[in-house]
Amino acid sequence: MQPTAPLFRRLRRLALTTKQVNGGYYKGTGSGSMGRHTKHGGYVIDYKKVRTYVVPADLKDFKLTPFVTKTMEPLKGFFEGDRKGGLSGERYLDRWKRENGMD
Repeated sequence: MQPTAPLFRRLRRLALTTKQVNGGYYKGTGSGSMGRHTKHGGYVIDYKKVRTYVVPADLKDFKLTPFVTKTMEPLKGFFEGDRKGGLSGERYLDRWKRENGMD
């Protein structure tokens, strides 16, 4: 069964899928490789392939704006006295003992 000529023209304008072509076509996701796989199952990053983005030096008079406002106040955490912040193991154990009781 073949589609009619007007319908067939519409199908040609859509994105190409792997079902419309012969074997060997791989669409991918647009994310290139950043390194290579090793024979032991690891991954080695090649820093010549890593994308780097250059930020303009003076952003005050820059016409494009970010999605996040520049006037947002930084949030204060509950871990001001602790150097490790929320990742402190002692703080985690104290909270666990407080919520679950002493075991």
